[in-house]
Parts: sequence; C-alpha cells; structure tokens
Amino acid sequence: MTVTDVQQQTNPGLGNQRRVLVVEDEPTIAESIAARLGAEGFRVAVSHDGPTAVDCFQTWQPDLVVLDVMLPGFDGLEVCRRIQAQRPVPVLMLTARDDETDMLVGLGVGADDYMTKPFSMRELAARVNVLLRRVERAQLAARAPVGGTLRLGELEIDHVQRRVRVSGDDVHLTPTEFDLLVCLAQQPRAVLTREQLLAEVWDWTDASGTRTVDSHVKALRRKIGANWIRTVHGVGYALEAPTP
Repeated sequence: MTVTDVQQQTNPGLGNQRRVLVVEDEPTIAESIAARLGAEGFRVAVSHDGPTAVDCFQTWQPDLVVLDVMLPGFDGLEVCRRIQAQRPVPVLMLTARDDETDMLVGLGVGADDYMTKPFSMRELAARVNVLLRRVERAQLAARAPVGGTLRLGELEIDHVQRRVRVSGDDVHLTPTEFDLLVCLAQQPRAVLTREQLLAEVWDWTDASGTRTVDSHVKALRRKIGANWIRTVHGVGYALEAPTP
C-alpha cells in the first residue's frame, strides 16, 4: 500500500498548509475526503491500511488524522492507540455503524470526535477545522504567563498544563474531553444544555450533534468517575462533587 501526498492550491490560505492524514481503505471515499480537504488548503496524505498509516504518521508528522475504524492489517482502534502513544494528535474517527458502544471505544483509545457514514464532506471539513482550532487554543493557553487551576472537591483542573487529577491521581483526557470538563467546571452545579455544550466545546451552531455530547459525557464519566456529572433528563448536564 502506498501513501499519497495530495497538495491542492484551490484555497491555499484556508488550511494554512496544516497536514491531515486520511486513513481509509475505500479509494472513492479517501479520494473525496482528500479532495475536499485539499480544496480547504490542507496538505493531505492518504493511507489505506493500518500498518502503513502508523508508519506514515511517524514520518510525515500530521497535525490531525481522519481515521476509519475498519481497515486491513489492523483496525482503526489499534492505529489510534499506536499513534497516540507516539504523540498526542486530534483524531476524527469514521465508523460505518451507528453503534454507541463502538463510538465509546473509539473515544476511549484517544479519538476526539467521530462521524457515522455516510456523511457530508462539508461537515467533515468543518469538524477538522474545529478540532484544529481547539488545538490552537490549547497551545495559546499553555504559553500564557499566568494560568488558573479549577478545584471542585477532589477534582483539580490545571489549565496551563491541561492536566486533570481526581483524588490526587492523574487522569488522561483527550483534548475534547478536557474542554468539555472545563466548560462544565466553570459553572459548577449549573445545568448546561446539550446545545450550550455544543456551542462552547465544539463550536457548532445547530443541535444536530447532541448525541456527540452524550457520548463524550459517557467517556468522561468512565475516566473521572460516573457520579461527578449529573444528568438532567431532557435538558443537559451539570458537574458537581459527589456526596460522601
């Protein structure tokens, strides 16, 4: 299997030549994604199997990975594990099954977001841009001379280092999970609607991704403890310290 570096100059300023690795074994889908992201100004490399994707990630050093779950060689979940072990990077997972269990597994191995096939190329490009903007915000926060630490009971959130501790133990979160936790922690005990969380964390202006919020909350609960986030049925979520 080969890796193709696709660099299109239709709108070279939009993506600022950020590098995106597309890992998809169906050539038609891979080419469509590469064409759309190339038109947005990104440099795009395409890989069609698990082992080649891991090798390409190491040598090409992409800024973001669009990753299909079902791949020859080894699957996208294993690819995600291996690349995140090398270097943290935002990952947009693609899945052919609308199964929340699969989505939670993907989030658990380090994916930041997911899309279910079929999807629009316009939405995929928007998701890529949102993930990269989140990385930029995190980098700016890390360079800030003064940072704050949020504390709620045994929960501690360090903005500058983007570290989370529960009862003194470090908890590894993906960038999206960290931003979601911060959003909830900035208004402890206040109920935030799914639409509010979509706007603040994902920069989405419509309510089409509310299931994304639910899946990320479930993934976050698995890591910090289920009883830290209260569900208000039909409304949204609130962060509060568990009662003894």
